[in-house]
Amino acid sequence: MTQFKAKSDETDFVSAALFTYPALQAADILLYDTDIVPVGDDQRQHIELTRDIAIRFNQRYGDTFVVPEHQIPPAGARVKDLQNPDAKMSKSAESAGTIGVLDDPKTVTKKIMRAVTDSDTEVRYDSDTKPGVSNLLEILAAATGQTPDKAAEGYDNYGTLKKDCAEAVVAMLEPIQTRFGELAADEAETMRILAAGADKARERATATLARAKGNIGLVGGAVSHHTPLLSDS
Repeated sequence: MTQFKAKSDETDFVSAALFTYPALQAADILLYDTDIVPVGDDQRQHIELTRDIAIRFNQRYGDTFVVPEHQIPPAGARVKDLQNPDAKMSKSAESAGTIGVLDDPKTVTKKIMRAVTDSDTEVRYDSDTKPGVSNLLEILAAATGQTPDKAAEGYDNYGTLKKDCAEAVVAMLEPIQTRFGELAADEAETMRILAAGADKARERATATLARAKGNIGLVGGAVSHHTPLLSDS
């Protein structure tokens, strides 16, 4: 897995958890008969591994798991750090170039207005030669439902681009932050929603696990002729 290799190059010690994580992620997907998995481009390899596991299991033990498909957005599939556009934006990195979902509008605007660009003031989408500007265009496109090339049209300076990008991100985050505030203010309702979701997930997972156990031949399983929603056959 590329993420494990990348971390191995950065440090002398890499936790086994990073190595086993893709298998756990595959279990989280397959356990709920998931057919579509919305992810960023950096997770593409993980979904491919999940598909490989499901296909191999189905071939060996009979139709058991849904073979999922990844759904990667056309814009914003790999958002880069605003201060280091050669690296992806990451919540685990302590960087002024990372935007948090709960960052207030002023903070979001400040971070985007300070985003790294380049000396060439032409606004165009070119991730190889203009990674900083291209990242801003990716973010703007993702927030407004455009393509990065279309988002670049009409701009003749970085200042206006950054301003519009900041406004688009603030608008995109506003309903999420509003809903978060509502849930945070009503702990009882939030716990009720979480419990209902857990019950629903448990019911689905229990059936899938029983099917897998039954098809393998383990005690407590239920043999099933379940047909996956998606398959390569």
